[in-house]
Amino acid sequence: VQLQASGGGLVQAGDSLRLSCAASGRYAMGWFRQAPGKEREFVAAISWSGGGTYYATSNQGRFTISRDDAKNTVYLQMNNLQPEDTAVYYCAASSFTRGVVVARNLYEYDSWGQGTLVTVSS
Repeated sequence: VQLQASGGGLVQAGDSLRLSCAASGRYAMGWFRQAPGKEREFVAAISWSGGGTYYATSNQGRFTISRDDAKNTVYLQMNNLQPEDTAVYYCAASSFTRGVVVARNLYEYDSWGQGTLVTVSS
């Protein structure tokens, strides 16, 4: 499994960004983030079928995960970004999760992208 994340950058509070993750195939996918000095945390996930999504409580209403299976690409639309959203964002793939099941935990993912840095200034 190959994953290539992109779309990070430096933005101001209240701005939006869209992250992309191009995969080498179709998988259940997730986004995680890791801020300096903190553990990696769950952000959002989408099922293999695309019919199921799940968000961390802190992101609900601001972030939207979607997928374009024709392009094997998953997106994370992030709106109203805040300084506390500053982190390296990682996309991840679960090769053993199928159907409408949404993988919400680190251990459910077996492949990781290289990460893309999102910096939100106040």
